[in-house]
Amino acid sequence: MKRKAKDYLIIGLKGMAMGAADVVPGVSGGTIAFISGIYQELLTSISNFNLELFKDFKKGGIKSMWNKVNGNFLTALFIGIFISIITLAKALKHFLDKEPILVWSFFFGLVLASVIYISKEISKWSFIYFIVAVLSAFLAYKTTILSPLNFENGSLVYFFIVGLIAICAMILPGISGAFILVLFNAYKPVLEAINNLDIKILSVFGLGAIVGLLSFSRVLKWLFLNYKNFTLFTLIGFIVGSLNKIWPWKETIDWKINSHGIKEPLIQQSILPSSYDGDSKLAASIFLSVIGFAFIFAIEKLATNKK
Repeated sequence: MKRKAKDYLIIGLKGMAMGAADVVPGVSGGTIAFISGIYQELLTSISNFNLELFKDFKKGGIKSMWNKVNGNFLTALFIGIFISIITLAKALKHFLDKEPILVWSFFFGLVLASVIYISKEISKWSFIYFIVAVLSAFLAYKTTILSPLNFENGSLVYFFIVGLIAICAMILPGISGAFILVLFNAYKPVLEAINNLDIKILSVFGLGAIVGLLSFSRVLKWLFLNYKNFTLFTLIGFIVGSLNKIWPWKETIDWKINSHGIKEPLIQQSILPSSYDGDSKLAASIFLSVIGFAFIFAIEKLATNKK
């Protein structure tokens, strides 16, 4: 496919939309790619990174290898993603520090609507699939109530693993990479690393992301080809079970002192708004949840019109 500069600019803008989606714990970059019509091309291009590339390099040099992986497309897309992540990271950290209840309420609406969006992609419903969803929901919920790791002296190996898992969401419709970071209690540390340009953490995290992206694209392609409904039910269960992690109202059970001497929550449990110690901001929270919920359906409407 021969593209002009204008086409790559549009691809870059789509990358910015994907980057914004993956910074927000609720919207999937994979969903944005699916809606904007580049999902299959993205999946195929990433899957082409394999040992066959060395044969292409020997036969036709760098140009042949570049064309095999659709280099121009991926470069334009990832530049857009990078710009978006760098731009939004600081703003999101600010709002999370100042208005955590309102921010998490908006995210909660986004994630809840994503469950309905994914369920529409299921072509066959069965009792076995339902059991699979329930089991994955139970496992996800149990994960959310585990004691979080302390990232103040966090292992670089763990940042590698989190990067490896989180990046998979970029090509997985329905769940965002940021949501994975929240689930593993790594959202704020990664945002801080981006804002502070912590090269050591970002390099390890990025290396994990590259490994995860190259390996998971093949697994995802195989799963959707052979076990699409099973995969979607598992994904739905995982998202539903994980909603506990982004429930806006929390009660702090234990605290920690970070490296700057500031007291921060360590272990929290979800509570009802009526039990919240302070202003629950219930009306504003419900409004923002509805806005987040409606946003997903606005994206779906856009996709329908595009089709």
